[in-house]
Amino acid sequence: MLPVSNSEIHEHTYEADLRLLQIELVKLQRHIIQKGKRLLVILEGRDAAGKDGSIKSITEHLSPRDSRIVALNKPSPHEEGEWYFQRYVAQLPTAGEFVLFNRSWYNRAGVEKVMGFCTDDQYKQFMNTVNDFESLLVGSDIQIIKYYLDISKEEQAARLKDRAKDPLKQWKISPIDQKAQKMWSAYSEARDNMLKKTSSSDAPWTVVSANDKRLAHLNLIANLLSRVDYPDKDKKILKIDPKIVLTWPADSKRLPKLSQ
Repeated sequence: MLPVSNSEIHEHTYEADLRLLQIELVKLQRHIIQKGKRLLVILEGRDAAGKDGSIKSITEHLSPRDSRIVALNKPSPHEEGEWYFQRYVAQLPTAGEFVLFNRSWYNRAGVEKVMGFCTDDQYKQFMNTVNDFESLLVGSDIQIIKYYLDISKEEQAARLKDRAKDPLKQWKISPIDQKAQKMWSAYSEARDNMLKKTSSSDAPWTVVSANDKRLAHLNLIANLLSRVDYPDKDKKILKIDPKIVLTWPADSKRLPKLSQ
């Protein structure tokens, strides 16, 4: 199980800290646009780990013309006949663009593997080629930053229960979510294999302990800003809690119970 910070943050403090970080995100976007940079942020994680909220906290004040959120549905019959990465390639950032993937090609290493939506050969081919694929993208001047949001089994159960009761969250409910708790161990094993085999020097994984949504948002954004170059960066506010943000594989020894 991932370590969770015992610190608490009040809403007023959270909003104030988030605003400062969002100002930095606007600075970053201005630099990306002016210099024609291409930034791709991938967010993966447990069902109900807070990917939507994290992405909203990042993009809330960014220019919608120069930033995109990509959340692809399941592939169509036509797309199933394509090269696996093909439909994702079409969504990659162009010059001056900041793109966030709300789930990505790593569906094959997680949901598809666990739920039997791909064959063993398809899974093995993905795992054997994804690092080379990402290296090609990095070599083409696309910066890739990958996050995996993790939560405890108890926290996931509570969030899924809340989702089922909240009429404003009904669109989030899916048959896959309903199996998340029953297949917890299988998802844990798939996650562990993914982190171990697909964290490369070009595109390493960063694990975010997201039991506390507010702390997860602040720490994820601070980590993101610390890893990209842009002028007038206010480094004083980029405070990252090492109990919440863990870089794989550097911090792997600090996660002896990751399979839980």
